Amino acid sequence: MKALISVSDKTGVVEFATSLKEMGWEIIATGGTMKMLREAGLPVTGISDVTGFPEICGGRVKTLHPKVHGALLGRRDNADDMKALEENGIGLIDLVCVNLYPFEATVAKEGVTLADAIENIDIGGPSMLRSAAKNCASVTVVCDPEDYTKVLEEIAAEGNTTPETRLRLSAKAYTHTAVYDSHIAEYMRRQAGLPEKLFLTFDEVQSLRYGENPHQKAKFYRSAEEYSFSVATARQLQGKELSYNNIQDANAALEIVSEFEEPFCVGLKHMNPCGAAVGADVLDAWTRAYEADKVSIYGGIVAFNRPVNVETARAMKPIFLEIVMAPSFEPEALEVLSTKKNLRLLEVKMDNRGEKRRQLVGVTGGLLVQDADTESLLLTEAMCVTEKKPTPREMADMNFGWKIVKHVKSNAIVVVKDGATLGVGAGQMNRVGSAGIALEQAREAGATEGLVLASDGFLPFDDTVEQASRYGVTAIVQPGGSIRDEDSVKKANEKGMVMLFTGMRHFKH
Repeated sequence: MKALISVSDKTGVVEFATSLKEMGWEIIATGGTMKMLREAGLPVTGISDVTGFPEICGGRVKTLHPKVHGALLGRRDNADDMKALEENGIGLIDLVCVNLYPFEATVAKEGVTLADAIENIDIGGPSMLRSAAKNCASVTVVCDPEDYTKVLEEIAAEGNTTPETRLRLSAKAYTHTAVYDSHIAEYMRRQAGLPEKLFLTFDEVQSLRYGENPHQKAKFYRSAEEYSFSVATARQLQGKELSYNNIQDANAALEIVSEFEEPFCVGLKHMNPCGAAVGADVLDAWTRAYEADKVSIYGGIVAFNRPVNVETARAMKPIFLEIVMAPSFEPEALEVLSTKKNLRLLEVKMDNRGEKRRQLVGVTGGLLVQDADTESLLLTEAMCVTEKKPTPREMADMNFGWKIVKHVKSNAIVVVKDGATLGVGAGQMNRVGSAGIALEQAREAGATEGLVLASDGFLPFDDTVEQASRYGVTAIVQPGGSIRDEDSVKKANEKGMVMLFTGMRHFKH
């Protein structure tokens, strides 16, 4: 039995080849892999000794030879194939272990040239993988070091891998080359100025019980791109399996958490915040967020940007929640929350929270792609367009409200005070309706003065300003940009209110 090994990722390859050799396999290798295996003391046959032809063109041509591909593609149950191999002095190769040059990592480097990128396009590797994968009835193809153990166990037990394993490894090999080629195609098309084609690679995380509703099938996929601050890479510590709606809501909660450096907590329902607050510490942030809307938080999701301690866990325990997310949970906190068996606890890394990324939205027959809305302006007094200027407290609340309103479904209005939400108006067909919901919530909470209102889009008329003044709002932050901006500014001046124009809107459809 013969194995051909030629790997870029050399993780575990010496141990893999050693085990094969100990089981009587002949090892054939190329270039750097051959050198590494020989330095480890393994007797290895060089690829040129197999082909009878030297490596040429600086190593670009070494495995593209009939004595390699005939050895891989020859059908063991086809007499004509076997006769042709024998007549041409071609021996069989039973296992190929290959992974490819790091093209994606190369082109991601700053200052990489087209010549550097082209030199890292693997030709022989994909060809061997595809040949071996095509003949998976007889040939084992390994492209992932994670599969070494399984392959060795089966060979040790049965003398060869099982047909089921060879089929699975064949599929993985074709996936490996497909993803590799997509990166090359994407890069080369950019260099050539060709119209963009979008290549996406996602790995299945799990099949879900159902989608938004029980009659809809659904699955959850993780991007092949690395995102540490993500539900897809979060570690579930306890609780039931996440549902489709859980994942959507958890993602929305994390988006809000990403805005804040100080201790912060948000409660969320149906992808809208129902209570959010900064605090002196994690317990204070939870208490203030919960007090903001005790009704809506029932059955909701809670996210923190600080580790959850035992005091906060005890405060949350009496409340029915679906998910609690945080960078970590203290052991005592886990002990308290472990009594709620169905409560899902997710540990999420909080680094790279503001990293640039794409947002994908499916439409019937198409896909919308945009940069995610990760930008947040720091509001300053220079943005003030009214005669009255903001106090430090009003400025702090406008900055807080502006960070929250961008994550509320449009038309969006939030009312805040002292770093906590008091009212959230989401997803109404007109802005006056959203304002009415948010302002009425604030009034029901007993807040009637010193309020700050934030709007995700401009106020097209002065009616929202008039409305807000009756509910005790003293400062408004909005993007501006309406042809009737002056009407809103005039009304604010008339009512002795502060108004800031940010010049940036945050629609969220």
